[in-house]
Amino acid sequence: MNDLLSTLDWPALGGELDRSGFTLTPPLLSAQECAEVIELFEADEVFRSTVVMARHAYGEGSYRYFADPLVPIVAKLRERLYPPLAAIANRWATMLSERRFPDKLAELVAECAAAGQHRPTPLLLRYGPSGYNCLHQDVYGELTFPLQVAIMLNRPDEDFTGGESVFVEQRPRAQSRAMVARPGLGQGLVFPVRHRPVPGARGFRRVAMRHGVSAVHSGQRHVLGVIFHNAR
Repeated sequence: MNDLLSTLDWPALGGELDRSGFTLTPPLLSAQECAEVIELFEADEVFRSTVVMARHAYGEGSYRYFADPLVPIVAKLRERLYPPLAAIANRWATMLSERRFPDKLAELVAECAAAGQHRPTPLLLRYGPSGYNCLHQDVYGELTFPLQVAIMLNRPDEDFTGGESVFVEQRPRAQSRAMVARPGLGQGLVFPVRHRPVPGARGFRRVAMRHGVSAVHSGQRHVLGVIFHNAR
């Protein structure tokens, strides 16, 4: 993982985020690391809670929130990915006249704690046949870091079919725009939690985005979600 993370071209990834609203990284995890993370799904001791999506009308499937202390591979991803994403987030904050974020994850976590947000939010998701996720935003409290990363842990069209990542962008006074992404094994999908800046006639506008997952047709789809702000 260390070698893979060190080769990321963040200026190019940030540019694609600006243009499209999301971007795909090269693989962040090896095939073996992906398999190891999938195996964690059955390890009750590393999670703080489990959500069965159908019970809440969120979709079909389940996800589990990791407990503190985070398992090393998740903790390292969260810590290593945060600084370059914070740089993008602060560039966006300038465009939208919003608050800035600290350069280090530990400082963000401390700010979350001061706001009453103590529970870690990285999660592991599992979808089987007919599984899907309704459009939503991952907001867990007043303090929300604006970017997150979803890492694909299976091989599309081999381990599962269907299950595309879906984004809907809601532009003011215009029809919504739908987008689809299909990350490969180990790839990270970087996207906004709530909104992003889009150029307009009078500077940058705040454009809301929601994300979800289309129906899985066969097999199992596992994703590691790396969210940086903590939850209440």
